[in-house]
Amino acid sequence: MIGDTILIVEDEVPMRRFLCSALASHGFRVVEAATLAQAERAATYARPSAVLLDLGMPDGDGLDLLKVLRERSSAPVIVLSARDREDEKVLALDAGADDYLTKPFGTSELLARIRVALRHARGQTVTTDVVIDVGPIRIDQARHEVTVANQRVHLTPTEFRMLAFLARHAGKVLTHRQLLHEVWGPRNAHQTHYLRVHMAALRRKLETDPTRPRWLTTEAGVGYRLVDE
Repeated sequence: MIGDTILIVEDEVPMRRFLCSALASHGFRVVEAATLAQAERAATYARPSAVLLDLGMPDGDGLDLLKVLRERSSAPVIVLSARDREDEKVLALDAGADDYLTKPFGTSELLARIRVALRHARGQTVTTDVVIDVGPIRIDQARHEVTVANQRVHLTPTEFRMLAFLARHAGKVLTHRQLLHEVWGPRNAHQTHYLRVHMAALRRKLETDPTRPRWLTTEAGVGYRLVDE
């Protein structure tokens, strides 16, 4: 049985073959595009469930296609790029990418990111539900209550807002800017020290070992992720 359709936007033939083989062997239907122009057409006729997007394309920057996709489609976009500078990752995520994988990467990690992205698209983790469960963490948004392994944990209002925002997008990297804008407002979009302080507090309260966090992970120089497994 053929599963979800994945659009691969990649100009390097060996990488495209690798991606096609890996995805097809796990039941995905694959559509290929070697240029941005091909990708834009494919996104229209194939209506993919998710898009794997390389940024360095021969006819332009993949970010241009990302902006088009965000205007026309709700399909999650995972950027696959050799660009590993933090500011470029932030730029892609702020532009609407759902995730960012730096080349080279393993098949298992890629498939895990795709599964999370597809759950987001189906509303299974990006949610407005009153109660959100992520691993051992339960967030009751109506009551402003948090439990870990059924044990009540006291959070400050700011800590609760930050955790709830991460939980509503569990599995997805949220950039510093996105978190600051949501929790503290647009005037504080550059106060990254706010995040460090409150993330440290959340880890002390929620993690078994705050120095080696299992659930609240850091994407260095980019932001934070509440792991969804």
